[in-house]
Amino acid sequence: MKITENIWLILFILWVVPLAYCRSRFRKTVYRTTDWKINIQFSFRKELKGLFGNLYPYDNQYIRNRNFYRLYLSVLILLFISHQVFSNSTKNKDNNMNKIEIGDKIPSFKLKNQDGKWINIDSIIGTKNLVIFFYPKDDTPGCTRQACSFRDHYEAFADADAEVIGISGQSVESHKKFAEKHNLSYTLLSDTNNKVRKQFGVPTNMLGLIPGRVTYVVNKNGQVILTFNSQTNISGHVDEALKALQDPEK
Repeated sequence: MKITENIWLILFILWVVPLAYCRSRFRKTVYRTTDWKINIQFSFRKELKGLFGNLYPYDNQYIRNRNFYRLYLSVLILLFISHQVFSNSTKNKDNNMNKIEIGDKIPSFKLKNQDGKWINIDSIIGTKNLVIFFYPKDDTPGCTRQACSFRDHYEAFADADAEVIGISGQSVESHKKFAEKHNLSYTLLSDTNNKVRKQFGVPTNMLGLIPGRVTYVVNKNGQVILTFNSQTNISGHVDEALKALQDPEK
């Protein structure tokens, strides 16, 4: 484990111990008992009412225990949120270090397509222009629209001597079903460990919960001539890719 991960784990443990003690005192007050077994009973309705309400407004001990429990619980929640934000920002920084920009050469990679065949990108560079689009997930509404849009414009990409390749983290079997369901005429690659996504430095969205949607247009020298990053502007991925391929200066 990384040092930072150990620090967060230690903070959680240090805070959970007094939190458990505060919760024990609070439950005993709420349920009017001194029996320690109340802490292992699966009864939460009255505890929640006591925590977020005011069950015994004239009981000073109840109010004191409730306030301490609220405090320790709030800090634990803040620790958890801080950990998530820190982890995601670290991941995004790592992605930015590898981020492929216009003018860069794309990295070498080899992945299986929807038919289970290995595709080595190095064997295509030099023979075709490439339109590589990373998408979040097979058969979701936005990704289906994007995939079908590339399908509907496939002839235009062929006229530009470009091969279209879609990449996401689902399995070969998932890609196969997706391609057959929507009659996709181009290659889908299975990046199950997100290795290639990381090589390109494709960012994530929504605090790291949603894989990014980014399209790269690559010339026959393996050099990137366009990057288009948008989770919501689905049509822009196709439109901007075609413009880049039709631009004589590129």
